[in-house]
Amino acid sequence: MTIKANHFGVRATATLLAGTMLSGLAHAQTAPTPAPAAPPQTAAPAPQVLAPPAPVQQVRTVRSLRVEGSQRLEPETVLSYTRLRVGETYTNETVDQAIKDLLASELLADVAIEGVETGDLVIRIRENPVINRVIYEGNKRLKQDKISKEVKLAPRQIFTRTAVRADVARIIELYRRQGRFAASVEPKMVSLDQNRVDVIFEISEGPKSKVRQINIIGNEVFSDGKLRGEMATKTASLMHLLSSNTSYDQDRLAYDQQKLRQFYLTEGYADFRVISAVAELTPDKKDFIITYVVEEGPRYKFGPVKVDSAIRDFDDKRLASALSIKEGQWYNAKAVEDTVEQLSETAGAFGYAFAEVTPQFERDREKLTMSMNFNIGESNRTYIERIEITGNRQTQDKVIRREFRVAEGDAFNTFLVKRSQDRINSLGYFQDKFEIERVEGSAPDRIVLRANVEERPNGELTLSAGFSSLERFILQASIRQRNFRGMGQTVSASVDYSSYSKSIELGFTEPYLFDSNVALGGTIFRQDYNAFNYIGSDRSTTYSQVATGFQLVAGLPLTEYWTLSGRYTLRQDDVTLDESSFYTNGVCDPLKAGRYYCEAVGNRITSLVGVSLIYDSLNSRLRPTRGQRMSIGADFAGLGGEVKYIRARAEGDKYWNVGSGFIFSVSAEGGYIHSLEKAAAGIDPVRITDRFYLGEPQFRGFDIRGVGPRVQRISYTGDPTAGTQLLVTDKDQIVDDALGGKAYYLAKAELEIPLGAGAAEMGLRPSIFVMAGSLFGIKRPGKTIEFTQATDSSGNLLFNQDGSPTLLPKDNFIKDASGNQLYIVGSGSNVGALTTCTVGYSSSASTPCVGTSINTIYNVPTSPFLERFVGDSARPRISVGFGVNWNSPFGPLRIDVAKTLVTVDGDDTKLVTFNVGTQF
Repeated sequence: MTIKANHFGVRATATLLAGTMLSGLAHAQTAPTPAPAAPPQTAAPAPQVLAPPAPVQQVRTVRSLRVEGSQRLEPETVLSYTRLRVGETYTNETVDQAIKDLLASELLADVAIEGVETGDLVIRIRENPVINRVIYEGNKRLKQDKISKEVKLAPRQIFTRTAVRADVARIIELYRRQGRFAASVEPKMVSLDQNRVDVIFEISEGPKSKVRQINIIGNEVFSDGKLRGEMATKTASLMHLLSSNTSYDQDRLAYDQQKLRQFYLTEGYADFRVISAVAELTPDKKDFIITYVVEEGPRYKFGPVKVDSAIRDFDDKRLASALSIKEGQWYNAKAVEDTVEQLSETAGAFGYAFAEVTPQFERDREKLTMSMNFNIGESNRTYIERIEITGNRQTQDKVIRREFRVAEGDAFNTFLVKRSQDRINSLGYFQDKFEIERVEGSAPDRIVLRANVEERPNGELTLSAGFSSLERFILQASIRQRNFRGMGQTVSASVDYSSYSKSIELGFTEPYLFDSNVALGGTIFRQDYNAFNYIGSDRSTTYSQVATGFQLVAGLPLTEYWTLSGRYTLRQDDVTLDESSFYTNGVCDPLKAGRYYCEAVGNRITSLVGVSLIYDSLNSRLRPTRGQRMSIGADFAGLGGEVKYIRARAEGDKYWNVGSGFIFSVSAEGGYIHSLEKAAAGIDPVRITDRFYLGEPQFRGFDIRGVGPRVQRISYTGDPTAGTQLLVTDKDQIVDDALGGKAYYLAKAELEIPLGAGAAEMGLRPSIFVMAGSLFGIKRPGKTIEFTQATDSSGNLLFNQDGSPTLLPKDNFIKDASGNQLYIVGSGSNVGALTTCTVGYSSSASTPCVGTSINTIYNVPTSPFLERFVGDSARPRISVGFGVNWNSPFGPLRIDVAKTLVTVDGDDTKLVTFNVGTQF
């Protein structure tokens, strides 16, 4: 007699699971139906029916016991899973139980016990195979390494169906976390030699299950659309095409319930509750339909608002009157939280660091009011026991400690601790959102401030090439250490090269000179700049300016927020024009360059001293989100040198964190320069190189130097004698020279829009903005040349068809380098040659004239053109648009799209601007 059982009926490639069901079918036995009962007999008593006797279990003794078929397992290991032992008795039930125990060990695929009748038991086994490989097929959305971390099956492990079933469930759960609820997994096994198998998981990922619809039942006050807008989950539609929240997420479902409750609580519905939230998967497993059942309840107002303070220093009534929430206002849970924080900050400002503020609610369901009583618990005035600084491996302790506005032994002050935190953040040496931790000290009235910093790399080495709509191709190399030697010093060196500018600069700044509050810095520089104008879309270099010099800057804090800054600059400016393009006989030709550019040519030294008064309460100088900064300054040039002027500038910025990651900011700046020199008529005393300029990149929506006074030179076409003379209307043929201005102003309002975590990690920061500004105030330049208006035979002035005067070409008698008039030889062997002789010919003015030819004066008439002085207006120019900052792998990138709404005649606008590899 042989009793056997096995786990595998197929020894080749086999499908292991149908879906994820691995268990076998249970077989039920049905008792036979009893025969109908015989009619009752009254003559004789019914016979007694006896139950059949129970079968007798034959008891045998194990005479011998051995294991056959084992390969990896020791026989003793196999026998340890059974209760069979040599010399002990057994029954058929004992043998059945032994088989069950062996199969339950999940080590064996097949078990049979022979010799049951004789007592010489032989346990024949076939071991479970060993896994050779685990293979995944069809997985595209989930990489193999992510699946392998969750799956327990691995090569050289024992194969079991239970493990396969568990791993299938794990893989499906992974896909559900991604929102792919239609994913299915079919495991397969490929049998190999030496009792090995390959396990294959065939994965059908399916589409990502989207949220098709969000239903809200029970809302009467607010519309479905309003409530959906408060949720993080969005329905799959064109409006949310770029959103990542359109897939179903169970955690997000719970979060949305909290968002709904928060919204209603801020609107005064204190009894609001979500009765149920059900997510139903559609039959095709592609979409979810989410249904919320809500109960809004009545709307409450604030009742009496009181403050009950156990701290004797506080006046309860004065505190209550200073609170932002008042009796009669609609109840707002967020306002209650803000009030608790406000009272905690107030207590902390008076030194009570651990004062506990507890709001007590008293609800009146009849009057629909919510009375508030803010209890401030008893607390001791707290003193700073010590300040602990950890995590600074490079930065010296003193660099951090000098930014603290409190010292060990001082009374605790929430405001000063917050300010200390902002100052350390502004250094830019440590992690974002650094916070000072407050820990209880050795006594109830002692507190420990912990500054656990995480240093970030402060050295910057930049080697970049980019393209700018402003300067075309750019090559830039710079090295900067913002925390040199861990002492907070800044050392920098940079070299820039582009088609229109070249510069080299070396700088050093010591923020705390000799550990005092005085900052000192210096810069040595050389800058080569080529100014240019536009002839249509072509840029043409006008003048070149080479500046060489140095600047010293010192700063002295007056208070926590006010700083006085002084500076001295000595620079030499050499302004030149291209002689081949703008000179005639070695002299700057106003007809070619313009009188205003000829006036700028020269070598001048500027010795300038300046002072600024600065107010700064920004929470970060790198990327502020709240606070303000204002600066007003004046410069005086004339402490030596040839240049003399007074220049004043003022600027200010203010930032607000308006919630949900949105940062709103406004900024304004303006300036005025006044010359202390005298100038000839038609010439502005402020040189063109010292004036203000406005346009790209400061003023978005306008081209480089696209705003402000300018001279446009417009040529004529046609024959003036025939009355066909017309002004050129093609912008590409108009010469446009920006002259700058003596006064300017510029204002901007901008809203920075938050993005998801992925975009934030990439450094993307989009924003929308509106800007207004103007540049103006120079003296109208004199005309370069006066043209004669044509007349008819009767001496009447002639006009063109457009009403403009008909102008004649201007005689331009050409002379040699010595100032001698040149003539054209009229006849003879040298006809057409240039000479200084009125009769005859001579190759030079120092030799006698030979010949009798009558020569004509050399005249190259200047074609008539119109000079227009435009753009000198204080009227604001306005632009609106959007832009994106991106810390790209190629360097900082700024892209702006701006549309001008208000312009002045002569302004140059530009829709799209971008810069790569430059600071913004």
